[in-house]
Amino acid sequence: MSTAIIVAMAADNVIGKDNDLPWRLSSDLKRFKALTTGHAIIMGRKTWESIGRPLPNRRNIIISRNTDYSADGAETFSSLQDALAAVDGDSFIIGGAQIYQLALALVDKLYITDIEATVDGDTQFPEIDFEQWELIANESHPIDEKNEHPYSFKDYQRKLEL
Repeated sequence: MSTAIIVAMAADNVIGKDNDLPWRLSSDLKRFKALTTGHAIIMGRKTWESIGRPLPNRRNIIISRNTDYSADGAETFSSLQDALAAVDGDSFIIGGAQIYQLALALVDKLYITDIEATVDGDTQFPEIDFEQWELIANESHPIDEKNEHPYSFKDYQRKLEL
């Protein structure tokens, strides 16, 4: 069983603006779908509301401090630990910033789309201590008709402690 964070971020760790993505990268969305389909996706309430619907062929899990919160097509838990305990198999943490902050110490993989652009944003990914992570894949892509910024897919595995 593996727990991973999947995130797209621009310069200064920007991941969002006004509860939306401040860019359009078709390839990133395709990669997100390919990696997460068939697995549990865990997100905060704001991320769920920004998506607006359950993502198909995935177990949609929402973290909310409001114990009365419910959403059609998703399960709700009051803590990340409770959500992770309920998952058999691989899971992906898909946002937002507060959930990423909680999850960063718990996950063993990071799937980062590194967007090579400075964009205006109001939400940042927490700082990553890259001394704890090994880069296992790095695939660069230029701007094209479906991707408005150059970007790289970077996959990291947590280094084993000796």
